[in-house]
Amino acid sequence: MTIRRQTVTVDVGGVPIGSAHPIVVQSMTNTDTADAEGTAIQVAQLARAGSEIVRVTVNTREAAAAIPEIVARLEEVGLNVPIVGDFHYNGHILLREFPDTARLLAKYRINPGNVGAGQHHDANFATMIEVAREYDKPVRIGVNWGSLDQQVLARLMDENTAQGSPKTGTDVMIDAMVVSALESAAYAEELGLAHDKILISVKVSSAPELWQVYRQLAPLCDYPLHLGLTEAGMGMKGIVASSVALAPLLTEGIGDTIRVSLTPEPGASRKLEVEVAQQMLQSLGLRQFLPQVTSCPGCGRTTSSFFQELAQKIQDYIRDTMPEWKAKYPGVEDMQVAVMGCIVNGPGESKHANIGISLPGTGEEPRAPVYQDGKLLTTLKGPRIAEDFQALMEAYVENTYGRVAHSTN
Repeated sequence: MTIRRQTVTVDVGGVPIGSAHPIVVQSMTNTDTADAEGTAIQVAQLARAGSEIVRVTVNTREAAAAIPEIVARLEEVGLNVPIVGDFHYNGHILLREFPDTARLLAKYRINPGNVGAGQHHDANFATMIEVAREYDKPVRIGVNWGSLDQQVLARLMDENTAQGSPKTGTDVMIDAMVVSALESAAYAEELGLAHDKILISVKVSSAPELWQVYRQLAPLCDYPLHLGLTEAGMGMKGIVASSVALAPLLTEGIGDTIRVSLTPEPGASRKLEVEVAQQMLQSLGLRQFLPQVTSCPGCGRTTSSFFQELAQKIQDYIRDTMPEWKAKYPGVEDMQVAVMGCIVNGPGESKHANIGISLPGTGEEPRAPVYQDGKLLTTLKGPRIAEDFQALMEAYVENTYGRVAHSTN
């Protein structure tokens, strides 16, 4: 069992973040925030996919002015997912000019490397913290190695050069990220922001450096930490890179909220990053979001594609039906389903699942035994095996988890 690093709890629009609470899945829109309708539609898609917090870019006056309409549109369809404003360069201006936006956003993300240079840095940062205090909002201090505070980096480079055994450039950059985050958090508290209003992230685009920077940061503070491999990439590359980067930290108890920063295929839905984040936490045994489908990879014994098609159909059906199931059947997210392709492991895996089917492999008798909670329930055959198994699964959900719902009413 993973023992979480102990942190304070930060409330983000009603979603508690910290070690005493489940790890939270976040995502971010890629619409022009000034397009209130388009942005609200994408936020709704992400929220319905399971994103518990959604971040939007607030980079122009038009984007800032659109936030109240976006929130109103979401409320009209019954969604109250917390919206986080992502600010770079001009956040101190926009938060002052648009008080309704400052009030409606659930959290502000501030990058200390992009709040202004020289004498303007502290003043601009202070303005944003003052607004956060005024509206009682939490702040994520988000340091990125692609936009690191150059003053902090230069200072640490000079200190490193003066030492007898200087560190590598990468090690100094990691140090600078940690220092920038902690000094910014300390300054925010000096300005009056409460300790339990601060979260921190230190994002890089390389897995080994991500491990290094978070392992260095985690023992130095008790702020909740947001994890993510920034610019993870597209498709399989992004999924694998994010999983490799985040999983070791999560198993070490580091991380209180995560985002999988995938580049979507052109025109594709943004919700894949939410599904990947959920599956990552579920595979690590840290959270349960929906029933898991166990299916074999296939081999020469399973030359038919039938079991693959059935596994896909069942998996898609579960994901599509889960919002309704979640409301009606408490605990259904813990259900285990098996769709297996031949006699080698099929009966065994099906017996381990809550409900499972072992389909006939090449040359086997065309019969499909179905097991429920370790015991043979029935044997299916004929052209409607897929439909019959889905009906059995639906009946199992109603009979098993429906009882739970009735007993709590």
